[in-house]
This record gives sequence, structure tokens and C-alpha cells, in this order.
Amino acid sequence: MPSRRELKTVGVLGLGYVGLPLALEFARAGLAVQGFDTDPAKIEALTAGRNYLTHVAADDLPELVRAGRFAATGDFSHLRAADAIIVCVPTPLDEHREPDLRFVRATAETIAQHLQRGQLVVVESTSFPGTTEEVVLPLLEASGLHCPRADNPGAEPDFYLVFSPERIDPGNTRFPLKLIPKLVGGVNPASAERARELYARVFERVLVVSSAKVAEMAKLLENIYRAVNIALVNEMKLLCQRMGVDIWEVIEAAATKPFGFTPFYPGPGLGGHCIPVDPFYLTWKAREYDFPTRFIELAGEINTAMPYYVVDAVAAALNQRQKALRGAKVLVLGVAYKKDVDDMRESPALKILELLEQRGAVVAYNDPHVPALYPMRHYDFSRLRSVPLDGDILSQYDCVVIVTDHSAYNWRDIVERAALVVDTRNATRDVRRGRTNVVLC
Repeated sequence: MPSRRELKTVGVLGLGYVGLPLALEFARAGLAVQGFDTDPAKIEALTAGRNYLTHVAADDLPELVRAGRFAATGDFSHLRAADAIIVCVPTPLDEHREPDLRFVRATAETIAQHLQRGQLVVVESTSFPGTTEEVVLPLLEASGLHCPRADNPGAEPDFYLVFSPERIDPGNTRFPLKLIPKLVGGVNPASAERARELYARVFERVLVVSSAKVAEMAKLLENIYRAVNIALVNEMKLLCQRMGVDIWEVIEAAATKPFGFTPFYPGPGLGGHCIPVDPFYLTWKAREYDFPTRFIELAGEINTAMPYYVVDAVAAALNQRQKALRGAKVLVLGVAYKKDVDDMRESPALKILELLEQRGAVVAYNDPHVPALYPMRHYDFSRLRSVPLDGDILSQYDCVVIVTDHSAYNWRDIVERAALVVDTRNATRDVRRGRTNVVLC
């Protein structure tokens, strides 16, 4: 039987948008937290007490570092000292839109090299149901230690293994991390109980479900629900535009019903680390059971097509003004995937920039939260920096495309100074009345 650890020390692998906020919350709760990452720049910044995630409140980071409550390192041998190890690494799709688990596998192999008896390992990275038991567990058991599944109740675990999905919503101040109920699903009941004890130090409510697979599926359902409903309202937008009906007014009217309706809003396409990616993890896994996930695949088709629709709308708006898209100067406002954050992961703005360039436009962008673009998996616009909006800069562009409706933007000023505005977010609703230079897309 493993020695019972007191869960005083936590190791968090992956110090990005999920891992860093979680690590800081554990440190604030009084635990000793060791953050692990392979990026030396992140390690250097955090060691110096500098927070590189602008939407994450971390004014107390220097104090946590000085007090020894939080430290960052690239030396994974320190995993041996952790009572609990939490995995927060990316789970992207590959070029064929199939699960890419290389980061999860590499992390599990690294943990196995340092795994100690009695440690708790938690996977927070979103993946298909079965990942924790079918992928992570065998890699950890290569260490020689074992964590029996629930169907072998007589065996005592050498270590504990759990899946607990992250539910972070960057920039959402209504629901800080500790107020979001935490789901926990263990490979066995003992593992689930250990994780419940750990997360209860930070989260106000911890819900234990019957298995890791249930927790994995719950996370996918949350995001598939959003993806399908966003696809529905995007399709409704296209129909409403053809019929001459304002989809935004339609949604506002429908939302007055106090039951049976939840408002979703159209946009230029899906973005972020969850909704554009997670549904396809289930689509891929469902093939193993000869089960076609038609809703998911149809929603994916509609949402993936939205950036193409935006670029077509830009071309049509320019054409009405006797201008061609080829050679036109186009300014994209907002490259983050949602308002008031600096997160560009899977942002539809990147696809829109690419499509505009492919059709001959001269592109530029402004984003108050993203001063410069950097190379990403599918795009490289690293030559572009955010252009200032002062002076008469807006009037120098043939078209301004609103992709992300950051609060910092002055919509009245933008509408008054731009020759043509294509609005994908209904951001100009209060200022466009009587204006002929605004196209709602």
C-alpha cells in the first residue's frame, strides 16, 4: 500500500493558459507549487516574478516566488518531490484533424521516469474518453508501479491516477477559477478520493464522477454543445441575411423567453483551445465504435466555413464600391480569439488574414492585447505588428474588418473615420444608424 502523502506539494506540468492560473491558485491556498515547462523564456519570466499572461490576475506572483510558495523549472527530476502532479499540456489536432497526443505521451513518459509510490497524477488536458486509462496509465505503469482499475477492487494502488477537466474561460471575470465546479473521475475510487482532497483546497465545489471516462466525456459534451449551437446560429445568420432579417434582433427577441432557450451568437468562426478542437477528439474515437457523429461533423463544416464567408463579404463590399479585393488595403481589428484577452490559439482572424492575402489583399492588423504576431502551427505572420489607430490611419485603408470586439475600441470613432467597415460581431450596433459605410457580416 502506498505511503499516504499529505498533499502539501503540487507539481504542474505546462505553464500556459491552463497550468499557470491553476498553479497560482494552489500557491495562494498555502501549498508549495513547482511549475514545470520546456520553454526557458517562461521559466526565466516566472522566476523573476513576471506574469506573461495579461488576462490572468497575478499581482501577487513576486510575493509567491519570494515566499517559496511558487517556483518554475525545466528540471523534471523535481517531480520526485511532488505529492500531486497535474498535467496541463496541449492536445491539438494534427493536419488530418485527428488527435495529436504527442505532448500527453511525452509528459506521461517523463513522469514515469520520476514516479514515486503514493503520488497522485491528474490529467487536465482534454482528450477522448479512454485517454487516461488507455494511453496515460500504461505509460506510467512502465515505471514498475501500478494503479489498478476499478474492475480490480482488491488490489491496492502504488500511485493514484485521475482525469479532471480544465474549465477555464480566459477573460471571464464573473467566474474565477475557484468558483467553477471541479469534476474528478478516477481510474479507481481511491484515486478519485485523493483528487477530491487536493482540489478541495482551491475549488469551492468538487464533484466526483464514477470514472475517468465519464469526466473525459463530460468535458467534450460541454464544448460540443457550444460548437453545435454556434454552428446553428451561424447558419441562421446566413439565412437571415439572405432574407433581409437582422439575426441579432432575432436572438435578442428569442432570449426574452425565460425558459427553453439559451442565446448563442454568430461570429467570424470558432477560436480558442477547446471548441474548434475538442469535438473532433470524440468524432475520431467514435469511429472505433462504428458510430457516425453527424451533428459534430456538420457543425464543424459550418464553423470552419465562416472565415471564408467573411472574406467573401469583404470582397462583395469592396466590389459595391467599385474596388477589387486584389490590391486593396485591409485592416483587421482584433486577432485574439475572444474579446479582451491576448490568446490567439485557433483564432479565426488568422485564417481570415491568410485568405485575404491569398486573394491579393494587402493586410495589416490592430489588437491592443497582441502587439506582435508570432509563428504558430499553421500560420506565420511574424512580420506583422499591431498598427496604431491614432491620427488618420483608419482612413488609409480600403476596408476595416472587425473580427474581435475588444472593449478598448471606440466604435463611433472607427465608423466615422473608416471608408468601409465590415462588422462580424455586431460591435457597431449603437453607432451605425444612418451610416452607409458599415456592412454587417
